[in-house]
Amino acid sequence: MLIDPKDPAVASEVREWTDGQAAHWGYVPNYAAAFASRPDVARAWTTLNLTVRDGMDRRRFEIATIAAAQALQNTYCNLAHSKFLRDVCKDEASMVALATDSPSETLDAADHAVIAFAGKVARSASAVCAADVQHLRDAGLSDNEIADIVFAVAARSFFTRVLDGMGVQADSELAQTFEPALVEQLTVGRAVGLPSPSD
Repeated sequence: MLIDPKDPAVASEVREWTDGQAAHWGYVPNYAAAFASRPDVARAWTTLNLTVRDGMDRRRFEIATIAAAQALQNTYCNLAHSKFLRDVCKDEASMVALATDSPSETLDAADHAVIAFAGKVARSASAVCAADVQHLRDAGLSDNEIADIVFAVAARSFFTRVLDGMGVQADSELAQTFEPALVEQLTVGRAVGLPSPSD
């Protein structure tokens, strides 16, 4: 990280949040340090992210989030959500297709419409027009489902800007869950962090 934010007054809250992240990942993720001065922001972010995620189809959430992470050039989120698409959604074929920009029978017209729309919202939300929305409707999405994609991308934009703005690198432990060649494809921004000396 480029900075080292801390607030001794909230150290116990930070430890509680960090412990929760470690329980989820099996190690303390690098992004935990970014919230060391504001555990309240970390908790608010977690609530927002889970509220958005749990209100929509999980696979669609992951696809939209990956598309946003790629458009925002954030390696950390691209790796993490590629892992979730592969492991939680059991869709390795789509994960590989998104990582390598290759065709896949597992990605249908609705998926492609979501990918294009999420990427555009991430890159240039003010350029989104009625035709973009209509393309999603034509692919079978309701207006509520379209709103969910916007929510997912907007939430991801916050998190990627926090990580990249502070210089947070993706965890080496996360990268090690992929083949090296795929890690290279998934690296769309900052390089993956080096393993700690104890690894």
